[in-house]
Amino acid sequence: MLLYLKISSSLIWINILLAILIIFFGRKNPKSTLMWVMVLTFLPGIGFIFYLLFGQDMRARKMFELKEEQDQFIKGISFIQWDYINSGRYHYSNVESKRYNDLIQMNLALDESFYTEDNDIKIYNSGEEKFEDLIKDIRNAKKRIDFQYYILKPDNIGLKIIHELEKKLDEGVEVRILYDCLGGRYLRKKHFKTFKEKGGKVAVFFKSIIPFFNIRINYRNHRKIVVIDNKIGYVGGFNIGDEYLGKDKKFGPWRDTHLRMVGTSVLGLKLRFMKDWHYASKEPIGELKSFKIPINTNGKSGVQVLTSGPDTTNPNIKNVIFKMINDAKKEIFIQTPYFIPDDSVMEAIKTAILSGVEVNLMVPSFGDHPLVYWANLSYIGELLKLGANIYHYNNGFLHSKVVIVDDYISTVGSANIDNRSFYLNFEVNAVIYDFDKNKELKDQFYKDIEVSNKYTLEEYNNRTRMTKIKESVSKLFSPIL
Repeated sequence: MLLYLKISSSLIWINILLAILIIFFGRKNPKSTLMWVMVLTFLPGIGFIFYLLFGQDMRARKMFELKEEQDQFIKGISFIQWDYINSGRYHYSNVESKRYNDLIQMNLALDESFYTEDNDIKIYNSGEEKFEDLIKDIRNAKKRIDFQYYILKPDNIGLKIIHELEKKLDEGVEVRILYDCLGGRYLRKKHFKTFKEKGGKVAVFFKSIIPFFNIRINYRNHRKIVVIDNKIGYVGGFNIGDEYLGKDKKFGPWRDTHLRMVGTSVLGLKLRFMKDWHYASKEPIGELKSFKIPINTNGKSGVQVLTSGPDTTNPNIKNVIFKMINDAKKEIFIQTPYFIPDDSVMEAIKTAILSGVEVNLMVPSFGDHPLVYWANLSYIGELLKLGANIYHYNNGFLHSKVVIVDDYISTVGSANIDNRSFYLNFEVNAVIYDFDKNKELKDQFYKDIEVSNKYTLEEYNNRTRMTKIKESVSKLFSPIL
C-alpha cells in the first residue's frame, strides 16, 4: 500500500511538471493549452504520449529554405511588386483587381505570394476528367515532372500513374515524387523499385524513423501539387486513389474541386514544391536560375499561390479567407468537408450575415471522421440561428475546398475551414481574381444544391439529446480536429 501511494504521488508530481512544461513551452493558443492540460489530468502518463504524437508546437520553425541568393530573388520580385501596388504605380490588366489591392498586398507581405495575370485556368469537379488530363499532360512532358500529393495509394489509379511516370524516365524526363508519410502509409519499396532503377527520385515528408510511430504525425503535408515542364500546374483537393474516382463503397461518388493552371502562377507552385522537396530529400536546389517564366500565354485570370503551415509565423490561408469574408458585400459561398473554424473566422462569418451578406455553406451529409462531423453541427447551428443557408450534400462525399465571394474573387486548394488546415497542416491554395472563374465555381455550387438537402433551424433544434452530447464532446477537441 505504501509503495502504491509513493508511485501515485510521484505520478501526480510528474503530471504537474508536464502540465507546466506544456503551459510555458508548448502551444500559445489558450484553448489548445487548456485541452492538453485536461488530457494530462484525466489520462496521467498516457496523456503525455498523446501530446508527443499530436500536441507538439512546430509553429514558426524555419523548415523550408532555398539558397540565400534564390530566396533573395523571390523576395526581390515580391517586394518590387508590393512597392508598385502600394504606391499606385502597378498597372493591372484586370482593372477589377485594383479593388482588392489590400488583399493582394497582404498576401505579398505574408507569403511573398506574387500576383500574376496571364493565367489560363481549367476547373475540375470530377476525378475522371482531372486524372484523364493529368495523365495526358504527363505523357506529353518533355523535360521535368514534379509530383507531390498528401495521399498516394498503390491501387489501380495510383499504380497506373506511377507506371506512366516510369515511362517518362525512359524518354529522359526527370521525375520527382514527394508524398506525406501518413498519406502514403500503404506504399512500399516494391512500388517504386522500377521507378528508382530508371532514375526516378522519391522523397517522403516527415518519414517515420520507427515503424508505426511518428511524433510528427499531427503535422501533415496536405498539399497537392504537380508541375510539368515548368509550364503546367495542378493544385486542389483531389489526392491519388481509386476513392477519388468514386470507387470506394463507403464514400460513393466523390465530389471535389481541382485546378489546372498555365501561366506565371506555375512559378508559385514550383517554388512550393522545390522547398518541400529540399526539406524532405535534403538535396540542394540549383534549378531556380534556369527557371523560365512562361510568357505570352492566352490566360487572363489573376492568381496568387498562397501557402501556409505550422512553420510560418502567420496562418496565411486562414488570413486570406478571413479577409475575403470581411470584404464581402453581397454573398459568400463555402464548400468544405470539415467546418470547424477558429473564433476569428466564425465571427467574420457571423458579422457578414448580420451585415446583410448572404452566406451559403455546403458540407457533406455524412462524415469520414465522427468527431469532426459532430463538431461541424455545433458550428453550423450557430450560423443557422443568424440566417445562413446550410446545405448537406447527398450525392456521395463532398471533399471540395472552395470559398467564393461576390462576383470576382475565390480560392481553391487543399485547405479546409478548420483549425487543422489553418494551424497544423502544410497547405496550398490558389486565390483567383476573375469574373468568369468566379461564375463557373458559383454555377457548380448551384448544381450541387440540386443534390443536397437544405438543413433548417427546425431540424437543428429538434436534434436528439444524444446528438447534443456528441456535439458538446466533439467541440472540446476542435482545436486539434
